[in-house]
Amino acid sequence: MHAVLRREASPLTFVVSLRLGEPPSLEPVTQRLERYPTLRFKLDPTISWDAEIIAGLVATGAVDSVDFKGLYVGTVVDAPADPALYARVVEAFPDAWIEDPKLTPEIDELLVPHRDRITWDANIHSIADIEGLPFAPRMVNIKPSRLGGIKPLFDAYDYTAERGIGAYGGGQFELGPGRGQIQYLASLFHPDTPNDTSPSGFHVVDPAPGLGASPLEPAPSPTGFRWG
Repeated sequence: MHAVLRREASPLTFVVSLRLGEPPSLEPVTQRLERYPTLRFKLDPTISWDAEIIAGLVATGAVDSVDFKGLYVGTVVDAPADPALYARVVEAFPDAWIEDPKLTPEIDELLVPHRDRITWDANIHSIADIEGLPFAPRMVNIKPSRLGGIKPLFDAYDYTAERGIGAYGGGQFELGPGRGQIQYLASLFHPDTPNDTSPSGFHVVDPAPGLGASPLEPAPSPTGFRWG
């Protein structure tokens, strides 16, 4: 595929997406860092994150994104729109991307100074969804499985590139064999962004040694749309 598109597959930057459990613990992060000290993380803040948990995460220096899950309704990952939580997290991680905030009037006002690092994920299924965002984004999560096919996916890549909108991809690690394909696509279209495309081995309780570090060396198969 890379040859047909006349693109080079590049080393792939990734983050590991995690929740810290209830009650929250630093262990999911620190345990992985002990074995893989260069890992970066995309974490889901919850209402139970207290000052101690946040300080411990800040001390790792390894958090690239915080995902508030503010757009989900009726799922196991729903999160309340708590302004106090948003304020604590946004202040503690001034360089992290802020994904899927719930823009209640109070939270929207709180986040106005941080709009350049707000990204969107759960609501992005098409170019029309990007155009319909409440303000022009600097970055969006383009999940191939949500866009629905190669043509709308590539149209979205073109749309964001033409408008200077950054993109990252991945997520939905339950896709199983599709993991290689989303890594391949990210390596072609947005290899240097915080892609939620870590090797699936990072999503077990105790990741084994020998998993690839970020950035992953590209591994497109000689023919077709496959990743080694």
